[in-house]
Amino acid sequence: MANLSEYSTITIDLSRGQAESLRRTGFVDVGPAPGGHWEVTATSYVGSLVVDGVELLVRPKINAENLFLLLEPGLPPSAWLREAYEYEASGDLLPSVIAFFARTVETTLGRGVLRAYHGREEALVALRGRPDIVGQFKRAGMLTPVACRYDDFSEDVLENRVLRAAVRLALRVPRVDPEDRQRLTRQLAALDNVADVSVRAETFDSVHITRLNQHYSPALGLARLVLANLTLSDARGSTTASSFMVDMNDLFQRFVTERLRRELRGRLDVVAEPTVHLGVGREVPMQPDLVFRSPETGEVRFVADLKYKLAHNARGSSADHYQLLAYTTALNLPDGMLIYCRRPDERRRRTVTVRNAGKNLTLTAIDLSGRPDQVEEEISRLADAIAGGVTA
Repeated sequence: MANLSEYSTITIDLSRGQAESLRRTGFVDVGPAPGGHWEVTATSYVGSLVVDGVELLVRPKINAENLFLLLEPGLPPSAWLREAYEYEASGDLLPSVIAFFARTVETTLGRGVLRAYHGREEALVALRGRPDIVGQFKRAGMLTPVACRYDDFSEDVLENRVLRAAVRLALRVPRVDPEDRQRLTRQLAALDNVADVSVRAETFDSVHITRLNQHYSPALGLARLVLANLTLSDARGSTTASSFMVDMNDLFQRFVTERLRRELRGRLDVVAEPTVHLGVGREVPMQPDLVFRSPETGEVRFVADLKYKLAHNARGSSADHYQLLAYTTALNLPDGMLIYCRRPDERRRRTVTVRNAGKNLTLTAIDLSGRPDQVEEEISRLADAIAGGVTA
């Protein structure tokens, strides 16, 4: 087992086949090194990577508490503090995430399995609900079974299908604590009346959070994390190898987006990755990370782009500034913002005024090295700045 942190490089002894298998995953960069060894360089992906007999543990540069802050879907720090400490001690992210998921689902289902009414059409031996006249005529005069239409108050709803799929996958993970495995087994039994279906990215997009299913939101967020990032493969003998890699860029973007959406509720609507066009006639489509609209008129008030990795001295990269300039120009806005992850020794805010355009491009950095409550305070200040149009 080899350990490294994001964007760092280590030299290890690999066969050419193992090096190629690692490279094909896309999670790390692999190149030859002197003496017949290979250099493995981590990217923005962190977690546990197991492939072709090689196991890598890639850790983020932020502390464990704040990694779980990015992972968690709206729970207080007390909900994941134990898992954060366990991960800090072991360095293996997967068992900690599965434990977090198992406890969250246990709490969610403890309030009762979600049910909803669904319209069904069936041929039954006795009338249930309303007769399906068209369906009955298709039966060529037969009196039974009766074509019926009725509403069924069922547990077999989309939210439960997502949880069941994630629980089943989590149960196949090795190295899970026996207590957490028992939790997952009980949850699978509690969802016994729910169909086993394949869950894809568009499945999650079909789940709409309302006041009726709001208590499912944390568990669904973690289910998405498990289903999207956990890979299982058969290893030697009868064992199963598991890889769990998450993209820090994606985590950072999702976290900041959801936190700003919560902080700005009622003041600004936060729209993630809308399509805008740089050219006349809808030419040159672009997708800024965040657009802020007036809740009353729908008018675009502000635009921002999110970047996890920060260039030295809070300057950002030229390409990032060009990109933001294009967004502000296409949306006819005087100001825009680049939101970065900041290292402790770097500046919090810096504004560039574009020559001959008069546009202000502000780089604002969020420090993820402090306590979770300090990170939350930074997000709150950022929301106030955006709402108030502060760019300097």
